[in-house]
Amino acid sequence: MYYTKDKSKEEILAFLNSWGDEVTLAKTLEIKFIDIDIENETMIATMPVQPKVHQPFGILHGGASCVLAETMGSSLSNIFIDGEKYYGVGTNINSNHLRSKKDGMLTAFARFIRKGKTMHVSEIEIRDEKGQLINHTTMTNNIINK
Repeated sequence: MYYTKDKSKEEILAFLNSWGDEVTLAKTLEIKFIDIDIENETMIATMPVQPKVHQPFGILHGGASCVLAETMGSSLSNIFIDGEKYYGVGTNINSNHLRSKKDGMLTAFARFIRKGKTMHVSEIEIRDEKGQLINHTTMTNNIINK
């Protein structure tokens, strides 16, 4: 895995955006990491809202919001641990869909609520272009030995 200690912001973003040899769900949904604050341990990513992430009523599928949030929470944990020794694995996600969205771009911001040795709890806010909160998620990751 990856560890931020000796990496630049640009190297970390390049890694996150190319993570995985195959086509992953994050790549399929066009999730793109656009910023990471190494000092404050936060990250930002975007995801377009388009028909492939709609539910039958033509609005953003809640599962797509969950994928964006879980991608953020998992990445946050795995980037800020020693990937030579540990994995961060999701164990719980609580996602509140607060507003519908038909098109445009979502921006997700992730930060730690608690960062312990064996458990991380993160908060992910997903907003639209107007800054309106579309989804609020908390996620728990257990940090396990490789």
